[in-house]
Amino acid sequence: MKKLLLGLTIGTALMTQAQNVLESDFATVHGTAPFSKIENSQYEPAIDRGIALALKGIDAITSNPEAPTFENTIVALERNGADLNRVLNVFYPLLSADADDEMMEISTRISPKLSDFSTSVTLNNDLWKRVKAVYDNRSSLKLSPEDDMLLQKTYDSFALQGANLEGDDRETYRKLNAELSQLTNKFGQNVMKELATYEIWLTADDLAGLPKGIVDEAAQMAEAKGRKGEFLFTLAQPTYMAFMKYSERPDLREKFYRLYTGRNIKGEFSNVENMKRIAELRLSIANLLGSKSYADHSLQRTMAENPANVYKLLDQLREAYKPALEREMSELTDFASEIEGKHVTINPWDYSYYSNKLKNARYSYDEEQLRPYFELDNVIDGVFGLATKLYGLKFTRNDKIEVYHPDVKAFDVTDDKGQFIGVIYTDFFPRDSKRPGAWMTGFKDQSVNAKGEDERPHVSIVMNFTKPTADTPSLLTPYEVETFLHEFGHALHGLLTRCHYASLSGTAVYRDFVELPSQFNENYLTEKEFLDSFAKHYQTGEKLPQELVDKIIKSSQFGAGYSCMRQLGFGYLDMAWHTIKSPVGDPIEFERKAMESVQIFPPVEGSVTGTTFSHIFSGGYAAGYYSYKWAEVLDADAFAEFKKNGIFDRETADRFRSYILERGGTRNPADLYRDFRGQDATIDALLIRDGIKEPSTPAVPIHKD
Repeated sequence: MKKLLLGLTIGTALMTQAQNVLESDFATVHGTAPFSKIENSQYEPAIDRGIALALKGIDAITSNPEAPTFENTIVALERNGADLNRVLNVFYPLLSADADDEMMEISTRISPKLSDFSTSVTLNNDLWKRVKAVYDNRSSLKLSPEDDMLLQKTYDSFALQGANLEGDDRETYRKLNAELSQLTNKFGQNVMKELATYEIWLTADDLAGLPKGIVDEAAQMAEAKGRKGEFLFTLAQPTYMAFMKYSERPDLREKFYRLYTGRNIKGEFSNVENMKRIAELRLSIANLLGSKSYADHSLQRTMAENPANVYKLLDQLREAYKPALEREMSELTDFASEIEGKHVTINPWDYSYYSNKLKNARYSYDEEQLRPYFELDNVIDGVFGLATKLYGLKFTRNDKIEVYHPDVKAFDVTDDKGQFIGVIYTDFFPRDSKRPGAWMTGFKDQSVNAKGEDERPHVSIVMNFTKPTADTPSLLTPYEVETFLHEFGHALHGLLTRCHYASLSGTAVYRDFVELPSQFNENYLTEKEFLDSFAKHYQTGEKLPQELVDKIIKSSQFGAGYSCMRQLGFGYLDMAWHTIKSPVGDPIEFERKAMESVQIFPPVEGSVTGTTFSHIFSGGYAAGYYSYKWAEVLDADAFAEFKKNGIFDRETADRFRSYILERGGTRNPADLYRDFRGQDATIDALLIRDGIKEPSTPAVPIHKD
């Protein structure tokens, strides 16, 4: 019966192939996605067809009468599913960047299908036997390092996803995985849906301290809803951050804070039970596969290797930064009390406001003061220009490439010899159809096809920057410029890759290595030589004055203790959820205990982190949020090499490109890093960069068992 239904699915899909653009290669510039021809109704049939064809491809591999070989099993499996991947590589990037309710409903329907398909592959015993046969014979195959890594990754992916399970355990695994897929999808949708419900209406009397840009945007939004003269605020990240930093109204700051941190706790979009169940499912899966916790299971293919090494890094950084945090909070309390003329207790909704004032007082430096020097078009030139100086890349706007929204622009990327490198899409502004935050994604992965042709990648960087108004262009804060640099680093990792297999190319690396290229790029924000190349006043053309450049550099260490402890809190919370040995009872109390050792403020009733923690409950960072700090150690250590040789030194950049940006996941990242740096990373450079220790003190290595 199943085969008959499968045949009907293929037959129905083939009949509609002519009108469904997703069911064939795109006949467009560089084979880019023809967004204007894609309708929501096309996704599901194309996905059904892609799954059916992929299963047919699996049958072809397992029914091959020839003995299993690297080519007829491992490579064949790697290249199988191209039709399905083509659809998903359009659907999922758009689901985050430009989705409507119908797409969210589609994602809910396809999630169990894709989970079932994935499980059907990893639990296909005939396929597993062939993979294992090739793996067991690997010593005699004389494979290239990349081929050997593909074989290892393929074997591990089966073993870590239940291929060794037998009998009823296989069906149990399938059911657990299907439920997990549905819940992680629901968690992410709940975050987006509830965020879109918040409308905070203010009057002119409520705007004290707010920058003109955010006020103008709020006025425009109110006018669009027929309420001219009022001001409409949302909890979109740039709006929320600006309000908390500049509003002189502590009552409104508290209101915004409680709304922002109280999301997804109650009502239709509550994630309380979802996060509990997601953690339980992950624990059950890990136990079924022979691990005592999900973190033990998940960390097997990472640089950290196990939970103990993660906790060692978190604990090490906590002890190094805790004295700095205590000094910072004491100084901030004294400063706030002085300017208010009475003792002030710093609440969490006060931190951004007073720390910004202290930074301004100490360095006469205010991020809003710098916005005019960071006009978006100039920043684009500067960030793209960084890749030109380091790697010889050129970015050329190509209006013949279709985009999925009027805000989006597409660029051809070429090298200094004119060779085509790939396509990059830029999507900078918030909208109701886009989730909050910033990210890099891809519409097409790089690989070498069966004909030996290098298929170049199509990547996208998506952010939520301050929008332009009727009389002012988009002007960024230094933080937003840093975000741009970060995501562009990911994009370079995806663009410059030169691998044979898509599953090893670009950002397909160990999770605690993937943030190295992005965080490395952030170092340039405090480099005068880089800022001088693009930071100029959008009205006068005046370059960012040396005085302000010096203040950016001096203030880069401001709040380092607070920033580190906040990130460590997320890391400890993530590890707590994924090292449980039994289901969690009270998730709110559980969260407070998990973050207690790095707690900055007393707990606020009704404020929770986990219910909106999409990174770990609906993204790919479960038991992996520590990787931001792990990679930060790497990026500081790597940039120290550039500082020694020159921040635009091409020889150093060529090594970074060759060993870090081009190799993808073709080798163990620890080996790649040693090839670039000539040594293992230590936390020394990070502590020096943040002003935690003096350059002359001995280096402190990352400890591993």
